[in-house]
Amino acid sequence: MRKSCTVEAPAQLLPFLFEQWAGLKKKQIRTWLKHQAVTVNGRPTTQFDHPLVPGDTVAIRSDRFAVPKTTLACGMKVYHEDATVIVIDKPENFLSVASVAEPEKTAYFQLTDYLRRGQAHARDRIWIVHRLDRETSGLMVFAKTEEGKHALQTGWDRVLKRYEAVVEGNLPKAEGTMESHLNETNPFRVYSAPASPETRLAVTHFRVLARGQKRTLVELILGTGRRHQIRVHLADLGCPIVGDEKYGSKTNPAHRLGLHACGLKFLHPVTQQELSFESPLPKELARLV
Repeated sequence: MRKSCTVEAPAQLLPFLFEQWAGLKKKQIRTWLKHQAVTVNGRPTTQFDHPLVPGDTVAIRSDRFAVPKTTLACGMKVYHEDATVIVIDKPENFLSVASVAEPEKTAYFQLTDYLRRGQAHARDRIWIVHRLDRETSGLMVFAKTEEGKHALQTGWDRVLKRYEAVVEGNLPKAEGTMESHLNETNPFRVYSAPASPETRLAVTHFRVLARGQKRTLVELILGTGRRHQIRVHLADLGCPIVGDEKYGSKTNPAHRLGLHACGLKFLHPVTQQELSFESPLPKELARLV
């Protein structure tokens, strides 16, 4: 997508944008204009009828209003926000989306409230791209347009998703790849099983970062995105994640699951610019090794 063009005849801004960026959806262009992602001669504007004269330079910067890191009252951190995507650091013990039992203590609800500035009837909304388990903390990306959601999900296999985990015991190898077929018919407990129509291949790459007397810090990169796959694969190696009683952990020294989504890298769905984010391992986990 081209980022700028020069005005050749008098015009108003919004019709000019529609004409010059005819391949984009009008809703997307309006969103950029609303959030000062459109500039005229280098100055952002939200005025749809801004008068243009020959020689003016009009540019679209979808990352124009990217905000600095912001911590919400619920403890969730906003790492990046632009007209198309929003990246957050989700706390542990926090659902990604609502359930019947917990409609509000969720990343989706809190982010929606943040975008609407507490105005319940505002129309701002977000789209879910992926999820993290309630017990897992770390980086997530949501879309602010439906087109952004589809673009991210279509290319999700190319997104780099990096985790760090503190596990019980010592992994026998310094690095390697774990592969198994996972049976997810029971969403509350996934397990490795022989290949069948009821299973799906799961691939996890791992590398030991540090070893302690009783625990190991491991970096994990997803080759696939199956439910609970990191937790199952580490348990299969005889080194369950600390605090993961469901998959065999006997200790819980941090009073939480020892899994954190610490790295996320993807192409912006509109600009195709590479975006990369890092979230440090929480202190309560880092001190265990």
